[in-house]
Amino acid sequence: MDKTKANLTADLKGLACPMPVLKTKKALDSLQPGQVLLVEVTDKGSKADIPAMLKRTGNELLEMDEKDNVFSFLIKKVK
Repeated sequence: MDKTKANLTADLKGLACPMPVLKTKKALDSLQPGQVLLVEVTDKGSKADIPAMLKRTGNELLEMDEKDNVFSFLIKKVK
């Protein structure tokens, strides 16, 4: 995963559901369309919850990665 593409990084490791999804949404709201957000979480539920939230909000999941029990999401703000 090319983390240098991100305009903003949200370190949400250690947070439990629903906080990773809520904080991801808040971070996305602070970006302009076309900018990229990197989210790092340890909550396993986020693996399904964050892509589902992105589908509902119309934003684009560019990449998802898992390494050492950390899930990383590279997200492009569309709207």
